[in-house]
Amino acid sequence: MSFRGKSILLGVSGGIAAYKAVALCSRLVQAGADVKVIMTESAAKFVSPLTFQAISRNQVMTDTFEEKDPSVVSHIHLADHADLVVIAPATANMIAKLALGLGDDMLSTTLLAVTSPIVVAPAMNVHMYSHPAVVHNMELLRQRGITFIEPGEGQLACGYVGKGRLAEPEEIVTALAAILNRGKLLSGRKVMVTAGGTQERIDPVRYLTNDSSGKMGYAIARTARDMGAEVTLISGPSSLPVPAGVEHVPVLSALDMLEAVTSRFEQADIVIKSAAVADYRPAEASPLKIKKKDEELTIRLVKNPDILKTLGERKTGQFLVGFAAETNDVIEHAKDKLQRKNCDMIVANDVTEEGAGFGTDSNRVIFLEASGTVEPLPKMSKEAVAERLLSRIAERLAGRVGGGRS
Repeated sequence: MSFRGKSILLGVSGGIAAYKAVALCSRLVQAGADVKVIMTESAAKFVSPLTFQAISRNQVMTDTFEEKDPSVVSHIHLADHADLVVIAPATANMIAKLALGLGDDMLSTTLLAVTSPIVVAPAMNVHMYSHPAVVHNMELLRQRGITFIEPGEGQLACGYVGKGRLAEPEEIVTALAAILNRGKLLSGRKVMVTAGGTQERIDPVRYLTNDSSGKMGYAIARTARDMGAEVTLISGPSSLPVPAGVEHVPVLSALDMLEAVTSRFEQADIVIKSAAVADYRPAEASPLKIKKKDEELTIRLVKNPDILKTLGERKTGQFLVGFAAETNDVIEHAKDKLQRKNCDMIVANDVTEEGAGFGTDSNRVIFLEASGTVEPLPKMSKEAVAERLLSRIAERLAGRVGGGRS
């Protein structure tokens, strides 16, 4: 793993995990990176700036007004010359500053001028990490294209046991290498992603739907964008912010989604159907609100078109991925879906499993490919699942003759 010729800006904020940033700095330097370190005032109370200076062989910046080179403005110069920025550890305070656009010290001011990819590795108390304000700030930053490296679980410095430990330096280095390379993986590709659930109207105030939040599809759309693809996101109703730089096509019903998808299918190179589309819809939707009268209400349902199967029948070389949300016999059902719907890959999961169902930030999936490959993945963030999925697709496309459609 080489970082030769790459300039990495390492931001260290004030937490006990700052000691791990020393090891991270060392590994990056050993891999050939030119590492510039910015420390907050609080970080310097845990680890001496001299430590990072000795390892990086570069001056460590701690003060916005410490301008030692009159030919440049330090925080702009550092921002301009960074190929990648990593904040490790990132405290709740630093994450909040980044989300709000505050610039009240050398690190936060520099981050406002950065145009290269930013990677954030949080480290904090388990309750702080799950606080609604911190969760909101991290989600906001994800929408802006910032990548998070999830903290680990275990014994924390405060005495609690839970999620909040800074990821290990080796894990961070691996993630940084992938991020530096991923901007080229899908360059020139057109990716269409469906996300969220659909709504099938019963009357003007009621509809049939499901528990899909759209989080998986939105994560895929963001990651595909970051990998250089031209992305179209066709989404059912969702409270999630639309990722910047992505074409957003809002739809409501399964029939709406069918029209939106099929009209764009021919132009797509990769189609990922992560939406939870309703299998049935009311045969007739009442134009007026249905009043409560009888003890029972019978609604006749008719079958919706099978969008994934339709695409499988029409594909002319598009790489087609379906999702299988199951509650039992996951692999057997997914294999059947893979074959019946002529997909190149199925991403299957058991939605009854804790941390892997609708609305969660994590997932535990199984990749099944038309070649016969079956690969279960451990539980990971939906961002990480998206990264693994799209990297796998890029590999498969690169293996086709000429790297294009087969």
